[in-house]
Amino acid sequence: MTYTCTKRYYNLPCAHRQHNHRGHCSKIHGYSRSFEFHCAAHELDENGFVFDFGNLKDLYEHLEYMCDHTLLINEEDPHLDLFRQMNEMELCKLRIVKNCGAEGMARYFLDYANELVRRKSSERVWVYRVTMYENDKNSATVELSGGTNA
Repeated sequence: MTYTCTKRYYNLPCAHRQHNHRGHCSKIHGYSRSFEFHCAAHELDENGFVFDFGNLKDLYEHLEYMCDHTLLINEEDPHLDLFRQMNEMELCKLRIVKNCGAEGMARYFLDYANELVRRKSSERVWVYRVTMYENDKNSATVELSGGTNA
């Protein structure tokens, strides 16, 4: 048997650009991002929970650090030095990532949250899916192979 639970975080406004895109996504633009984290366990804890959401303060703080009024830029952006200068001039809060698109950030936070939740639950719980919403119209989901059967 597998039990699951979901934690959501809303309204994290940040900007990004996809430098390789041939259209408007190559320009700096922003969204109010939201996230859903899906956790699973084969056994409930002493409180009858999959995971005590009170133990996710570190996750929320990292979400805010990465996505609250920040500028996400891919590590291979050809204008990275310019964005670094803007950050030094305090014109932005720059965060450099592998892939700032919805799929890339969903993957980034799946990896981050899964490591955190596994550590805090002594490996009893895992994060098997993360959905990142760019707004109320667009989203991307990444899921561990095996999903809730991990």
